Amino acid sequence: MNSRERIIAAIEHREPDRVPVDLGATPSSGISAIAYGNLKRHLGVTGGNTRIYDVVQQLAQPEDAILNRFGVDAVDIGRSFNTGDAAWRDVLTGDGRPAQYPSWFHPERLADGSWVARIADGTDVARMPAGGTFFDQSCFPYLDGYPADFGGLDGAMGKVLWAALVHSPWDHAGEPGFWDSLREKAIALRASTDRALVIVIGCNLFEWGTFLRRVDGFLCDLADEPEKVDGLLDALMERHLSALEKVCLAVGDVADICRFGDDLGTNGGPFMSPAMYRRFFKPRHARLCAYAHRHSRMKTFLHSCGSIHALLPDLIEAGFDVINPVQTNCRDMEPERLKREFGRDICFWGGGCDTRRVLPAGSPAEVRDHVLRQMEILAPGGGFVFNTVHNILPEVPPANIEAMFGAVDEFNGRRATAPG
Repeated sequence: MNSRERIIAAIEHREPDRVPVDLGATPSSGISAIAYGNLKRHLGVTGGNTRIYDVVQQLAQPEDAILNRFGVDAVDIGRSFNTGDAAWRDVLTGDGRPAQYPSWFHPERLADGSWVARIADGTDVARMPAGGTFFDQSCFPYLDGYPADFGGLDGAMGKVLWAALVHSPWDHAGEPGFWDSLREKAIALRASTDRALVIVIGCNLFEWGTFLRRVDGFLCDLADEPEKVDGLLDALMERHLSALEKVCLAVGDVADICRFGDDLGTNGGPFMSPAMYRRFFKPRHARLCAYAHRHSRMKTFLHSCGSIHALLPDLIEAGFDVINPVQTNCRDMEPERLKREFGRDICFWGGGCDTRRVLPAGSPAEVRDHVLRQMEILAPGGGFVFNTVHNILPEVPPANIEAMFGAVDEFNGRRATAPG
């Protein structure tokens, strides 16, 4: 199989020739710029650049040398934008190493060493403390209450860091001819690689409520002001379906996977009961999945952190083909249980290595043993793409990253030589 065939087989619950691998195909399956720079030095990879394509999370865009080294099977279509040197400017990462920001991103350093990012009207939308390694949201446009109508929703959304400081290709979305350019670049990328292509679209619902009202406010709204929540969600769906229509027209026959996002879980369980999820979000998620399936060849991928075991039956019914990051260190998210209960119905893209304790704090031997065990549980029968539980963070020792991917190769090598 080639990489694209391998990914599709896994999503369709057909056991591929080896377990497919992701690193950096989405902003929830990537690597911090600091960890990336350390990894390159550890591996003796010279040349190239540490390009921070996701400035909010400070994630690096993995280069071909790294993708090839670790046998990565999927890439983000966004990497086909900002390919020239003029699209980037030199900066230093938090550990003082050379890196690059997109040329449009110019955060201001304050006297205390912290950073602030402002939009054109001067609004402070994101902050990073001195010594920090990612930006936090600082503007919540509906913090003091909902507007009388949602005619100004686009402007409010534009003051949220996830929209104001968006990663490629969406940093070009306002340019003339963007959709034609997206299609042309996606076709060229597909012709240049056999890796599966991912288009990250978002279409968040619960999360947009938390971005606008702050998480405490929006959680109260779900119980206290359901009519206002419905009004906001309907206005969001109008925008999301319009964007999804354009994506399907532009790359629905080119991309393999459409990545949505909506963090629904905490460490101990979902943010809401299954009944509340069904009331507000399931019908809308189902509309998004149905549209993508009806109007494109793309598989539907949902990023949702936390303990979402209680919601997985509904997410499957809503039409999601893939779930990520499979946070197996949360309550009720044991890999054995997930595979037994849902392994025939949804593909687990993640769960391959615990990024909370094992990858940053374990020894290389402990990382190897942990990864082999996770793969033994999750790989049989397909339905699994190897990826860490969310992004690889700055403090992760590069030797542990190497040990992790080494364990993946070891597991795949064992299966290739197994009798029968």
